[in-house]
Amino acid sequence: MSGITTSGEKKLKLFSGRAHPELAKEVAAALGTELVPTKAFEFANGEIYVRFLDSARGADCFVMQSHTAPINQWIMEQLIMIDALKRASAKSITAILPFYGYARQDKKHLGREPISARLVADLLRQAGADRLMAVDLHTAQIQGFFDGPVDHLFALPMLCDYIGEKVDRSKLTVVSPDAGRVKVADQWCDRLDAPLAIIHKRRDTSQANTILSAEVVGDVKGRVCVLVDDMIDTAGTICAAADALFDNGAADVIVAATHGVLSGPAADRLKNSRVSEFVFTNTLPTPAELQLDKVTTLSIAPSIAAAIREVFEEGSVTSLFEGVH
Repeated sequence: MSGITTSGEKKLKLFSGRAHPELAKEVAAALGTELVPTKAFEFANGEIYVRFLDSARGADCFVMQSHTAPINQWIMEQLIMIDALKRASAKSITAILPFYGYARQDKKHLGREPISARLVADLLRQAGADRLMAVDLHTAQIQGFFDGPVDHLFALPMLCDYIGEKVDRSKLTVVSPDAGRVKVADQWCDRLDAPLAIIHKRRDTSQANTILSAEVVGDVKGRVCVLVDDMIDTAGTICAAADALFDNGAADVIVAATHGVLSGPAADRLKNSRVSEFVFTNTLPTPAELQLDKVTTLSIAPSIAAAIREVFEEGSVTSLFEGVH
């Protein structure tokens, strides 16, 4: 008989960068494991050093890093972590991106622009990632940017359940903040048995996070409106959309979004907005100044943990999100 056989069992190892360790710890707890101890620091010139304190040889490795601010630092750290695992003889490497950095730059709007979302995918692949796992990508086409399996996780079921239990559904209207979110808003309508309205926005293409005007398509008078989006960054456009709903007679407005990026003036805008509640998941850390009564944060950790287990046990991630596309 030629060759050597082994009775070794499969090994799952979960690693976390320093961007959002609280979420990684929640995922580890849901899996019934612990994060692999990691040594990480910056040299005087800003270069990042990473070393894992446990062996990764032959293990199925999952590397979590949410691309929060400072975004470029945390993307680079994740790339370095993946490279370290590749050189440590990991059996497989799955990069978990609760929030995928540069996802908004998924196509060219004007000449001589980059497609940075594709660049991030190429960098992760080149570093050594075999698989990607991300929550609510800005557009589904980003799945095609990575040359390998991509598990697209959705917060919609969790957010829908929260809103559905909180609001009288007979008075509820789901609102898409722009034409690009209509498909997602339509799925909210199906799950909550609610009508749909749309905010038609004219954007200033020369400036980010800026709209020129917003008008409401649909009947929102006297209704409780739920504005649904994938991310809230500076909160300028979503607050303008909420104002448009109130101007058209809405009784109340709730905002539900997966990713609370919440940059720059977002804190002041949320505090001063007439919106009664902002609902996010914890794919990104919530700044201390935004831990307000009107800000609710739901944990995405159980969904990520379930997806990791399905991948590790060679099950079906798709089965976790039946009916969501």
